[in-house]
Amino acid sequence: MVFYLLHFTAELENLTNLQPRGGCDDPNYTYYFKVKCENCGEISQKTTCVALSESVSLPNGRGTANLVQKCKLCGRDGTIQMIPGQGQPLTIELSQAGKNSRLMVFDCRGFEPVDFVFSDGWKAESLSGTTFDIDLSEDEFAEYDEKGECPVGITNLQSLFKVVKKQERSGKTTYA
Repeated sequence: MVFYLLHFTAELENLTNLQPRGGCDDPNYTYYFKVKCENCGEISQKTTCVALSESVSLPNGRGTANLVQKCKLCGRDGTIQMIPGQGQPLTIELSQAGKNSRLMVFDCRGFEPVDFVFSDGWKAESLSGTTFDIDLSEDEFAEYDEKGECPVGITNLQSLFKVVKKQERSGKTTYA
């Protein structure tokens, strides 16, 4: 099993706390990305969608995963299990420092997630406190904050899947 942490960053203009609408552990937020088969190296042509609220039985009948899929080239099964509790919103401070925010951890067996696709279902707060529902499918967002009397925006969206290790400390599990 390999754990992948999805990091993301963006340039935020007069916005903070960018995250999926229901928070980083939103069970209804759907993650879209391609998968790479760890057996043959084939990268899926279509994006795969995974959500915490969806669960399917494993092929061997032991347990469940959020995704079970066969590689189209070699036919091997791969699974992905999402691990909530590791995400944090992207704040304006992190954005200005050029730092990434953690979004979700994926326990992958047989597949490697690649090419995360931003979509609808995000939210952020303006510096004046106005909440915006955001669609990032165009890789940017621009609006005007009436209360704060200033433009708000998101540009230069970037994401990265990084291999991390599970760590147990004082009864708490983290991934770093």
